[in-house]
Formats: sequence, C-alpha cells, structure tokens
Amino acid sequence: MPLALLALAIGAFGIGTTEFVPIGLLPQISDAFGVPVPTAGLAVTGYALGVVAGAPLMTALGTRVTRKRMLMLLMGLFTVGNLVSAAAPDFAVLLAGRVITSLAHGAFFGIGSVVAAELVAPARRAGAIAMMFTGLTVANVIGVPLGTLVGQGAGWRVTFLVVAALGVAGLLGVARLVPDLPRPAGVSLRHELAVLRNAQVLLALGTTVFGFGGVFAAITYLAPMMTDVAGFSDDGVTWLLVLLGLGMVVGNLAGGRLADRRLMPALLTALVGLAAVLAAFTVTAHHRTAAAVTVFAVGALGFATTPPLQKRVLDQAAGAPTLASAANIGAFNLGNALAAWLGGLVISAGHGYTAANWVGVGLAGGAVLLAVASMVLERGGARRPGRVVARSAVADPAAAGAAAELSPRGSRPR
Repeated sequence: MPLALLALAIGAFGIGTTEFVPIGLLPQISDAFGVPVPTAGLAVTGYALGVVAGAPLMTALGTRVTRKRMLMLLMGLFTVGNLVSAAAPDFAVLLAGRVITSLAHGAFFGIGSVVAAELVAPARRAGAIAMMFTGLTVANVIGVPLGTLVGQGAGWRVTFLVVAALGVAGLLGVARLVPDLPRPAGVSLRHELAVLRNAQVLLALGTTVFGFGGVFAAITYLAPMMTDVAGFSDDGVTWLLVLLGLGMVVGNLAGGRLADRRLMPALLTALVGLAAVLAAFTVTAHHRTAAAVTVFAVGALGFATTPPLQKRVLDQAAGAPTLASAANIGAFNLGNALAAWLGGLVISAGHGYTAANWVGVGLAGGAVLLAVASMVLERGGARRPGRVVARSAVADPAAAGAAAELSPRGSRPR
C-alpha cells in the first residue's frame, strides 16, 4: 500500500475523533455555557446533519480543482472549524464551529475513497479504501477516549485544539505524500449528478443507509443498555467502547480484503451476520461476558460492510464517482440518525433498551433485500450505470477512458 494512504488515514483519524469526542464532554460543555445536557448534545447531532448536507455540497464545489488540492482545502476547513469550536464564546458559536467542521467530513471521505482506489491496482481497491477508513476506526479506540481524558483533565477547549493540530498534520501529510492526480477528462458536475439517477447507485446508497443504520440502532444506546440490563459500571462501559472500536478495526480490514476477492458475497455475508448478531444481542445483553463478546462482534460485522459498500458505489458510478462516493458518506450518517431516532421511539414506547437491537435487525434485513435486488438487477443485464457512462462516452471519449480506468476489471457481475 502506498504511503499516501497514511496521509488519508491521518485525516480520517482526526475526523473520526472530532465526530464522537463531544459525547464524552457533554457535561463540561453544558456547564461551560449554562445549557442543559440535551441542548449540548446538539454539538453531536448538528455535526451529523452537517455531514449529510455538506458531503454533496462540498464535493460539487470541488469539481473544478484537483482532488489533492480539494483534500488539502477540506483539511484546512476542518482545522478552522475546530479552532472556532475551541475559542467559542457562547454555545451558538460552538455549534457553528461544529457545522463548519462537519462540512469537510463527507467530501474528505468521498474524495479520499476515489483517490485511494486510484493509487492501487484494481484487485486491491477495497483494501486501499479500508486502509483509509482504518483511521476512522482507530479514532474510536484511541482518539475518542484520549480526547475525552484530555478534556476532562485540561478542559474541553484543549481537546478541540488537539484535534485542530491533527487537522494540520493531515493537511501536511496530503500535501507531502498524496500525488497530484490529474482530473479525469470530460468529467464535470453534470456527469457527477447524472450517476445519482442510476438505479444501481441508488440501491447502493440505500443499502448503506439501512446497513449502517443497523449498527447504530444498537450502539447509540449501548451505554444505558450495558449499565441497566447487563449490570456494567460506568468504567466498564468505557472498556466496552474500546472493545467495540477494536471490533471496528478488525472488521474494516477484513471487509476490505474479502471485498477485493468477491465484493457482493462479502457484503451479504456481513449484513446477514450483523442481523443475526443484533438479534442475539437481545439475549446476550443480559449476561456480561456474552454481552462483551457480542459488542465486539457488532463492531466487527458492522464495519466489515464499510469497504464493500463504498467500493460498490465507486464501481456503479464508474466514470464520475466522486459525488456518489461523498453521497455515500452522507448515507452512512443518515443511517446513523435514522437508527437513533427509531431506536429512541421503541425505547420511549416502553419496550426497553434491548428493543433497539430489533430495530437494527429490521434495518440490516432491509439492507440485505436491497443488496439482493441490486444483484438481481445486475445479473438481468439492466445495468443503468453502464448506459450513463455510454452516453458520456459519446459526448466525450476521454470520459469513457476515465470510466474504464476506474471500473472493475471485466465489469463482470459479482
């Protein structure tokens, strides 16, 4: 794997840290600005909504510059957003800083996925994407816990300053290590928007929303589930979160390797396994050891879907993949928000914390159905992405060359 992937992973580590670290600092933020804890929680939910809106917006704005330059601009925006949060005189400014930071999230992962795929041979593209996403998963193991400890000891503002420094490191890494790949000829915002009308791309995005939603239906309410149902202490929950993060790292890397061999079988296996584990979690949540094992499995199977989901979008949007790739990052966050909302509904209805796992089962099952529908459509010969690329090729033969460069070898159904 080229060193450029290290720079992308550093940026992903910083983004993953800033996304979730406020969760552990909500009491300090609440006290600092004199707002209730639920209001302080807008620093998390506002970020997620900013990712959904910012992913396609920032990617569209970046269609006129090289991908390397856009990655550098995004890391600069990320750094500025964290500095604004660190210096915020009131909660409104803090929230504005969080939204500024979130605008870099989706576009960085979307463009970074395309760059990572272009840096390696076609047979290793899912592994390259997984390598970049390793920065995100490691952030859940190291960055978020350490950021929480720093914030509790030295103040939450220091945590945001440290994350801003990670942004500078990511910017310098991209500038030094990522090659200045030329923009594909003939690819414009019109081409990027065209692929979003393709049935296969829409099915892939829907699979991401439901599949990743299945993960977050459970882990959003993991802390109260483990304390109230399994009987863990607050300190025990901290270690469970580390265990969850380790599962994410293992699953992400394994998912990348398996997807490079057989993409759709790897994705379906992970989704079916995720649904089964979430169903089992409704029982294992009542026993500490079994619950701990299940938490690891949820993290592993949940993030084993990430590389194949991202590569599936890249494959189906061949020729103009950047906007679709960024939209897929927005789909991850949309799934998070949908799952948290649905899980909250069933819990509020009095069904208990473990009921959120059944929401996850339903969402993961929906993802399986969408993935199967995509395979049936592909094998039936109705591959709309291919027709969109063909139209682009008529208008601009260079665009067809770019499509062939990024498309999987042979374009055989998987």
